[in-house]
Amino acid sequence: MKIYGLKNCDTCRKALKALEGAELVDVREAGLPEGLLERAEAQFGEAILNTRSTTWRGLSEAERAGAPLDLIAAHPALMKRPLIEAGEALYLGWGKDTQAALGR
Repeated sequence: MKIYGLKNCDTCRKALKALEGAELVDVREAGLPEGLLERAEAQFGEAILNTRSTTWRGLSEAERAGAPLDLIAAHPALMKRPLIEAGEALYLGWGKDTQAALGR
């Protein structure tokens, strides 16, 4: 199981602590595997963008109008975190629904 997020993100650290044996992949340092972000966008749509982040608030209206995948490629911190890959399944965020689905 892999958790894609940021090593200094509290939510990512909570998920990592709860999911034994999971590996945290810092998207700022390592990026995302080819095709993963496209799969996530197909499943979650624009929910993959963290529009509550400081990075988002710092963008101009013109930048915000860009395609979600392009925005995340340019600013990895804009990805909603964590993105959890468990086998072929993807989970976004660390809400009660994700915790229940992963048995936590």
